[in-house]
Amino acid sequence: MKQDGDLTQVYLMPGMAANPSIFGNVRFPENLFEVHHLEWEMPEPNESLQVYAKRMAKLVKHKNAVLIGVSFGGVVVQEMAKFLDLKRLIIISSVKCSDELPPRMKIVGKTRLFRLIPTSLVEYVDYFEKVAIGDFLKKRARLYKQYISITDKQYLDWAIENMVKWKCDKPDEKIIHIHGDKDEVFPVKNIKDAIIVKGGTHIMIINRFRWFNEHLPELILTGRMKKNKEKKQIN
Repeated sequence: MKQDGDLTQVYLMPGMAANPSIFGNVRFPENLFEVHHLEWEMPEPNESLQVYAKRMAKLVKHKNAVLIGVSFGGVVVQEMAKFLDLKRLIIISSVKCSDELPPRMKIVGKTRLFRLIPTSLVEYVDYFEKVAIGDFLKKRARLYKQYISITDKQYLDWAIENMVKWKCDKPDEKIIHIHGDKDEVFPVKNIKDAIIVKGGTHIMIINRFRWFNEHLPELILTGRMKKNKEKKQIN
C-alpha cells in the first residue's frame, strides 16, 4: 500500500460560482490518490485573471500535483499552471484557447455587452425554486441552488468578463481536454484535440460521473485512455 507521501495529489477546481460538491460523486482510489478541493477566492476590484491565478496557485501545496478544472475553472487552472510544476493538467467542459470560445462569447467580449448581464438576479434563486412550474424547472432550480454557492455580484461580473475576454492563442500541448458532444455552453464543433464523451453536456461532471470514475484514474496516471479507439497520448 502506498504511503501518504507516495500518493498522487489531485486538486479539483469547480466551475464558475460553483462549489466543490459538483465533484461529489467522482471517486478516486484512496490507495493511489489524495484529493484536495479548491474553492473560489473573492477577486480584488479590477484584479486581472493572471494575478488572481497566481494567488490561487499558492493553494496548491504539492509539487508534481494534478490540477483539474471544470468550465471557467478549467480556464483558471490553465493560468494557475503557469506558476506550478504539475504532473498533469486536465480541463473538463472548458476551452483551452480563445479560438474555442463560441462566436457569441467573442462578440460579447469585444463589444463589452457582458456588462449588461443582470448578475444580481442570482440572488433570487430561492424565490425561483418556489415559483418554478413543472418538474423540469423545479429540478433545474434545485440543482442550481445545490451547486452554486457564490452569488456575489462583484465576483460574477469579474468571472464573466474574464471568461469572455480570455486570451490564449496557443494552448499547452500537454493539456488533457475532456468534452461532451452535447455541451451547450462550449459547443463541440469549436473544440479541437479533446477526448469526447458521447452524450455529455456542460454539467457532465455531475450527471456522467460514472464515466469519470472509470477513466480519470488512468488518465491521471498514464495520460491516456484505456480503450484504443478513445486513446489520446499525452507526453
